[in-house]
Amino acid sequence: MKRFEEVMAERFGKDSLIALATVGDGTPHVRTVNAVYRDGAFYCVTYALSGKMKQIAACPVVAVCGEWFTGHGRGENLGHILAPENEQTAEMLRRAFASWYGNGHVNEQDEHTCILRITLTDGVLMAQGERLLYP
Repeated sequence: MKRFEEVMAERFGKDSLIALATVGDGTPHVRTVNAVYRDGAFYCVTYALSGKMKQIAACPVVAVCGEWFTGHGRGENLGHILAPENEQTAEMLRRAFASWYGNGHVNEQDEHTCILRITLTDGVLMAQGERLLYP
């Protein structure tokens, strides 16, 4: 598990593009999102009224993949990015996404701008010929 966490932190502990798959009305949906990995979870800034967040609210089981990693997790809306309980996570995301965060893409004042946490339930990571499993 230690090696898995080390490689995940190295590979995804910064602004990373991953594929996020959800299910809505019995149909799979996949899109690319910016995410940061920390301690068993990916974090994204998104919009609470988006299709992905509506799908996650109805069925929180998701799939993710990117850079020789594939896994499943549980999506959760942590609430408004400016909520006091999100202060540390929001600051981490602002730093990670600094190259584009302030260019008009994110409106923190909008009450629907939220943090999505994807807590991994299982995964497979390929690293230098090793097949690392989570958990």
